[in-house]
Amino acid sequence: MNEETRQYPEKTPENYPKKDEKNSGFELYQLLRDMVYTLVAVTIVFVFVIRMVSVDGSSMYPTLHHSDYLALLSSTICGDPEPGDIVVMTVPAEEFQDEPIVKRVIATEGQTVDIDFNAGVVYVDGEALDEPYTYEPTYVSFQEIGEGLEYPVTVPEGHIFVLGDNRNGSSDSRYAPIGMVDERDVLGKVLCILLPGADEDTGKRDWSRIGGVS
Repeated sequence: MNEETRQYPEKTPENYPKKDEKNSGFELYQLLRDMVYTLVAVTIVFVFVIRMVSVDGSSMYPTLHHSDYLALLSSTICGDPEPGDIVVMTVPAEEFQDEPIVKRVIATEGQTVDIDFNAGVVYVDGEALDEPYTYEPTYVSFQEIGEGLEYPVTVPEGHIFVLGDNRNGSSDSRYAPIGMVDERDVLGKVLCILLPGADEDTGKRDWSRIGGVS
């Protein structure tokens, strides 16, 4: 029995399946569209929700160090500041008009702040604050240079009273040119440390500091 030999056409470029140019164009369109959507979403997040800021100075030491990079939740999202929050704000004092400052909220509208500068103790509504986050007690009043407030003080509506954790190395609400900060000048609340700054003594970064702050 003779076996028939089946002939197949020789494969040439002309015989290959042709790629649908319309499908290729649509795939390219989808890719570009997705890239644009992603870019818009990232822009919205970093403009209106999360910002990145760096710390300049040691006024919030030991909680924050010079050159720390922080993630900041925008004030449009985080709502009104609460006592204990670490916030970034602009202030009217001439020496700070170029750069926002970062401080801790001690009291909000309607609360009364008093400070015993001899004992270094801060009182809010008559109760002494437990402040394990401070570098040392609160001894500096700025009254020594004629720029301090008279205590006790009640925080006006729509304002906050802020202090740096490095109490004797911080210009804050105790300093009259700053005083009570208008809540509308708060840029946002600090969420976490993204990149720790180098230690001033060793020049090394403590990577264990990455994460939330309180």
